[in-house]
Amino acid sequence: MKTSELTGAALDWAVHYAMHGECEGYSPHEYSTDWAYGGPIIERERLWVGYSAVRQSQSLRLAVMEDAVVQCHKTVYPPQPKSTTGPTILIAAMRCYVVSKLGNEIEIPTELEGVRKC
Repeated sequence: MKTSELTGAALDWAVHYAMHGECEGYSPHEYSTDWAYGGPIIERERLWVGYSAVRQSQSLRLAVMEDAVVQCHKTVYPPQPKSTTGPTILIAAMRCYVVSKLGNEIEIPTELEGVRKC
């Protein structure tokens, strides 16, 4: 599955997998919705978070919404920043963390595919 499309339980599982490299002992922490879990990752990994420019509709030229944007820098030379987006800063940040550790696509357990949190 594309990391840019991960949400809910699948994204939280991917964050856990990126941190621990294993699925055993998986505890469903809500990294993508709870700052108590996602915030420390943002600080530890020194992710830059902010909002992108307001998007405009092609046909109506109306501002619709802002997406959270996160840039995470891998420790490679020269630095290669990664940018991810999401409807919230935590979702964008957790997607960025997963991309930086596991790449643009990840295989997630089938029982988590399509599972979204409210």
